[in-house]
Amino acid sequence: MIDLRDVTVSFTLPNGMRRTVVENLSLTIGRSEMAYLIGPTGSGKSTLLRLLYMDCLPDEGVASIGDYRSDRITNKEIPHLRRSIGVVFQDFQLLPDRSVYDNVAFALYATGQGRSEVKHDAMRALARVGLSHKRNQYPHELSGGEQQRVVIARAIANHPWVLLADEPTGNLDPGVANEIQELLVSLHRQGMTLLMATHDYRIVKKYPARTLALMNGQIVEVDPETL
Repeated sequence: MIDLRDVTVSFTLPNGMRRTVVENLSLTIGRSEMAYLIGPTGSGKSTLLRLLYMDCLPDEGVASIGDYRSDRITNKEIPHLRRSIGVVFQDFQLLPDRSVYDNVAFALYATGQGRSEVKHDAMRALARVGLSHKRNQYPHELSGGEQQRVVIARAIANHPWVLLADEPTGNLDPGVANEIQELLVSLHRQGMTLLMATHDYRIVKKYPARTLALMNGQIVEVDPETL
């Protein structure tokens, strides 16, 4: 499902120097597996997720997700890849002038679906996150937890086979964070592959799963009970 082989990624800093984020990194995550990606701010967690939805490409090595490979993918294929996976961001990225329903439907219309199919899939996604009754409200009328549920609904509306979550509970109070994590875990239990980047060790210990620490550009597997 997810495979990184000897991947190195670096970026040019404002002073012209190069900073290596990950170096000769290898990682495999199987179908329907759940895994956490932990590490301090700036360790490269978001960069690793960006590799998987091909927002950046490795300097060396190969990043693969499903049938897509970084060394073979074309610019025309990248939108198809992104429509087959779900991505949940920390900062919501909802459209403020559109209703809850329209925020979810917008992503589906972008895939070329017809109106009736969009309505069916959008309402099904909102039902899965418990927000059918909020479909006509706007983002500013929702709590932080409800806004994150809309983001998750948008991410799963197109029936993705893998969900990438980048600090999805980072801006939420502990109680609300628990609700969001329980939702993500329930999606995983329904068969979805889940890779979640987080620095919230409380969440990792409360909802244990395979835990991968990104340290000095490398992945180290750790026991969540030791965090």
